[in-house]
Amino acid sequence: MKARFLIPLLLFAVIAVFLALGLKLDPREVPSPLIGKPAPGFSLPSLDDPQKMVSNEDFKGKTWLFNVWATWCVSCRAEHETLVSLNNQTDVPIVGLDWKDETVAAQQWLQALGNPYEAVAFDSTGRTAIDWGVYGAPETYVIDPQGIIRYKHTGPLSDGILINKILPLLKELGGAS
Repeated sequence: MKARFLIPLLLFAVIAVFLALGLKLDPREVPSPLIGKPAPGFSLPSLDDPQKMVSNEDFKGKTWLFNVWATWCVSCRAEHETLVSLNNQTDVPIVGLDWKDETVAAQQWLQALGNPYEAVAFDSTGRTAIDWGVYGAPETYVIDPQGIIRYKHTGPLSDGILINKILPLLKELGGAS
């Protein structure tokens, strides 16, 4: 008779523990299966000059950041000033992936807000973003000189993320000056 009441109580307790643990997780910390693996290859037209290609091969031997953005992305606009600041603080190349966007709108965006990117690859179909496991813009990856993804941040970058995560990692990888 007591087991009849005890089993539902135990099930409730187990579910409550899992819910409590889940509430402590940061929804922006989306684990990426690509961490510790080679960055997916890409070769896409440059936003500035569609005749010129931008490739991850262009950055082999360097520590670099790969930032997925678009003009239609409100959070991308919120992080843009942080990217410009990061570009002014370090000589680590930032490569942009303009994701499913309009060429003219993207060019005007960079002209108006400043261009923190050493190169911008134009991903009109979104195929490259899929290869990188992009959930949504903005997303930023840190790639080491061997071409291995060392870190992924989903959502807009902030000064806190730069100070506590990105800049120390760049320094560790020998990319920050």
